[in-house]
Amino acid sequence: MQRSLKFVKYLPQCGVEPTVITVDPGRAAYPVLDESLAADVPAGVRVIRTDTFEPFDSYKKLTGRRQVPYGGFVGESKTSRVQQLFKFVRGNLFIPDARRGWNRYVLEAVAELLAAGEQFDAVLTSSPPHSSQLIGLELKKRFGLRWLADLRDPWTDIYYYPELNHTPPARWLDARYERQVLEQADAVLVTSAHTKRLFLEKSARINPKNIHVLPNGYDEDDFRELSQPPQHELLITHAGTISETYRIDQLLRAAAECARRHPDVPLRLRFVGKVSEGIRRQVREAGLEERTEFVPFVPHDESVGYLLQSTALLLALPDVANNRGILPGKVFEYLAASKPILCVGPIGSDADLLLRETGAGRTLPPDAYADLLDAFEGLVGRWRINPNLDLPGPRPARYSRRALTERLAELVEVSE
Repeated sequence: MQRSLKFVKYLPQCGVEPTVITVDPGRAAYPVLDESLAADVPAGVRVIRTDTFEPFDSYKKLTGRRQVPYGGFVGESKTSRVQQLFKFVRGNLFIPDARRGWNRYVLEAVAELLAAGEQFDAVLTSSPPHSSQLIGLELKKRFGLRWLADLRDPWTDIYYYPELNHTPPARWLDARYERQVLEQADAVLVTSAHTKRLFLEKSARINPKNIHVLPNGYDEDDFRELSQPPQHELLITHAGTISETYRIDQLLRAAAECARRHPDVPLRLRFVGKVSEGIRRQVREAGLEERTEFVPFVPHDESVGYLLQSTALLLALPDVANNRGILPGKVFEYLAASKPILCVGPIGSDADLLLRETGAGRTLPPDAYADLLDAFEGLVGRWRINPNLDLPGPRPARYSRRALTERLAELVEVSE
């Protein structure tokens, strides 16, 4: 959501007037809500909110869950028959996804705007949910609008795709939708070079020049507060959702050993956001429970504050297929915080290349215990000299949301 929000925030400054069509918040269900981000919508931007149809209320009633599931029902229990049933239904009756019930309301809203004589240079559809891309497909077919498809994640290559238990016909239909979008969009935006390579393999009819790598970024306005690394402790923070899939067990073991070797150094870990019970158990088993703080989900502005009040930052990539192309938005906010970054993931991944390019840190494989221990030892040694480990030099300006939106505006203006 932040990606689209920041585009809307800066497009007017780039000479592009956006109209936003989104869902009425009273009609849809989400895993989490962050009302603090609404302040980023410029006062003059028109926002049209529509009705929708979703199956998530039924899901909550039948499973007894208070929250709707995350994308693709990923991470849901595999022992509940009801949850397994919903996974099957989602994977085979709601294609590409269970948000598709929103599409007809969007199409009606656009038709009304055009019937009233309004003109638009382009339409931008952002996903996931990838059903949003079918809106762009239909708008181009029906009205001939120039269409930019922004795909923040892979589609049929997303790591949790096998969990949806597609039947062969459902898998074929989903792949067909994916090809149609990639072949017919006037421009396809992706967040990493690896994702571009994945999409180019889908069809020989896809023009490589139409796929543009436009990564996520950071908003300079979110980082106006000064960095305040703690002076009395070496505090390493992880922000965002994390589960056993991220494989930080050896990192935790290395942190515990480093703390044992240096009892005079107050080494602490902090997790801000949703943390699975499996990760909490690994923290306990490593003997780090007293050195670890768990902070539940907080609004975005508070999350940024936690980054600025850290010594170093932890980034972990899930140990799943195609993780070399995973370049989460938070890594750019990590860069904006100007803290050293310890990344657990594949060497040579897009995230690893970014950290090397910016000089912000290093990436180590999740099972490289000796190297992870050495990384902690390095942090401790530097902290003894100066507890402020903030990186020198300015933030990488090319990854600011303003600069990235300028690139988007150039793609929009191609049609003029």
